[in-house]
Amino acid sequence: MQRDVSAHVALDVTGPAELVFAIAVSRHHAPDETLKVTVDGASVPVDELPDAHGTRLHRVRCETGHLELFYEASVSGTGDPDVATDTDLVTYLRPSRYAESDALAPTAVAEFAGVAAGAPLLTAVSSWVGTRLAYEPGSSLPTDGAVRTLLARRGVCRDYAHTCVALLRALGVPARLVAVYAPGLDPMDFHAVAEAWVDGAWHVVDATTLAPRSTLLRIATGRDAADTAFLTVTRGGAALASMEVTATADALPDDDLDRLVALR
Repeated sequence: MQRDVSAHVALDVTGPAELVFAIAVSRHHAPDETLKVTVDGASVPVDELPDAHGTRLHRVRCETGHLELFYEASVSGTGDPDVATDTDLVTYLRPSRYAESDALAPTAVAEFAGVAAGAPLLTAVSSWVGTRLAYEPGSSLPTDGAVRTLLARRGVCRDYAHTCVALLRALGVPARLVAVYAPGLDPMDFHAVAEAWVDGAWHVVDATTLAPRSTLLRIATGRDAADTAFLTVTRGGAALASMEVTATADALPDDDLDRLVALR
């Protein structure tokens, strides 16, 4: 499989700032890629910082001005599957900021009692979330977690993913959030999915069903959106002026939602 992705992010930086981007394809692949950052048209240095599970962060320190980030990558074939340590499996069973599995435990037990473990449980959770939430761009706040999403009954991809993660953790399944490039996604953007540990491997859970799971490219992986945001402003101020994301694949296969699919 050939996959080509890009991101163009423009920011208005309002003062001396430190910005951390998570937009590059993860270390599970060896992409042919370019990354460039400019401020008012002049190139600025970029530091690459390794994060958990192959995530590659890029830190930019700059002064006031109009910042633009340009990223392009081509990936041929499949990448290495991610693995899990015993510590990972404990970490991804705990409640986190946006995936409040402790608060949703009674709901999870009531709704999924009697569902067989493994693939049937992933399918059941994905279907339940997908049929109870309405996908509405702009309907949620960046600070909304799984509990508020279920109360509102609407959200975007990160809200769907947080809800799946919280329910799976409450059922004893290690689960986490992954930011991905998603060929076939419409409207095109960065995408968020859940990933659950069953049968000795991580498998994708995407209750939005907006893109074929087998085409997804991992960017960042963590407990929830707090670990996987495409931009974190750690110092100073910056306002998003525009963003354009593209992701294509040489084939868009059908997605059998009953089948286990790993990010490759």
